[in-house]
Amino acid sequence: MSSLELRQIEKRYGGYRALRGINLRVEPGEFIVMVGPSGCGKSTLLKSIAGLVQVDSGEMLINGRDVTKAEPGDRGIAMVFQSYALYPHMTVAENMGFGLRMAKRPRTEIDAAVGRAAQILRLTDQLDKLPKQLSGGQRQRVAIGRAITRSPEVFLFDEPLSNLDAALRTQMRVELSTLHAALGATMVYVTHDQVEAMTMASRIVVLNAGSVEQVGAPRDLYSNPVNRFVAGFLGAPRMNFFEAKIVEARLGQVSVETAGLGRFAMPVVANTPLAIGDTATIGIRPEALKLVGNRDGAHFSGAAQLVEYLGRETIVYADAAPLRCIGSDTGTGNVTIHLPGIAQLETGASLQIAFDPANAYLFGGAEQRTLSAPKTI
Repeated sequence: MSSLELRQIEKRYGGYRALRGINLRVEPGEFIVMVGPSGCGKSTLLKSIAGLVQVDSGEMLINGRDVTKAEPGDRGIAMVFQSYALYPHMTVAENMGFGLRMAKRPRTEIDAAVGRAAQILRLTDQLDKLPKQLSGGQRQRVAIGRAITRSPEVFLFDEPLSNLDAALRTQMRVELSTLHAALGATMVYVTHDQVEAMTMASRIVVLNAGSVEQVGAPRDLYSNPVNRFVAGFLGAPRMNFFEAKIVEARLGQVSVETAGLGRFAMPVVANTPLAIGDTATIGIRPEALKLVGNRDGAHFSGAAQLVEYLGRETIVYADAAPLRCIGSDTGTGNVTIHLPGIAQLETGASLQIAFDPANAYLFGGAEQRTLSAPKTI
């Protein structure tokens, strides 16, 4: 197991800063998952670690060894790509042992490494087959096996499950997590799928516009996002955001008012930047919204636009104008509600939607930092 440390990593393409002073330490044996929207820099950062992209400044250390300017083959890493990148004319065993053959390792060492990797990945009975004879999941396991045979210090994964169907992605998530536990290896994984991040990661790194927004354990990032961007990015369905105005402010508490939600008080962190008259954002996760039959408590009205029955849960998309919803297509009224089980609702049904203000988030200031977060949801 090896550590990985990034210090002030910068990468520019002309006048465009793809990576902006990235600092990150990956502890030995960690499974780090990097997530973020398209163009945020996550694949560029992974390729920089691999040596496929040369950074403009900063330092990279693997187990304390400076590899910033080292060639890819000298860094002690192995990378698994989105495409399987298998040689079609080679058998599974030949594909898995290719890197060792290029390094001119003894045949006995190659056979032992391939056999060990095949056993871990349950490919022992597939070693004589060609890639075209394998399923997508088996091909991806061969690509992972090729990485394992090299016994790298750090494994890098660039969206390795993107080409698989939903059932295979679920299966491979389990297999990769099991593999990580078995090898105890240091792994850095890039994905656009937050389900992969939430279920596999020791820690998640959220990237935005070439910068690190937040690093932490999945549960911590979900419950305590540092700002509105992280809160909106993690969670499926995404958090609902509403425009709000500060109508009262005193030590440790503010009162907010927003069209359709009314007025209520919220605790805030010390030294909050908000003052009376400032605009802010209320965030409510879909699972914190409930359907009620009366108007008691904090509530608003809406109409069901779309109802998705998913077996163990129901997702309701409602039009709740005059609410001002931030981030919706129209900018008004689009609210997402997550209900357990099967809700007996039809499109167009009138809804009374309630929430507990204690379960709401408050974001404000120039960077939309989290100023209030629920203790539990």
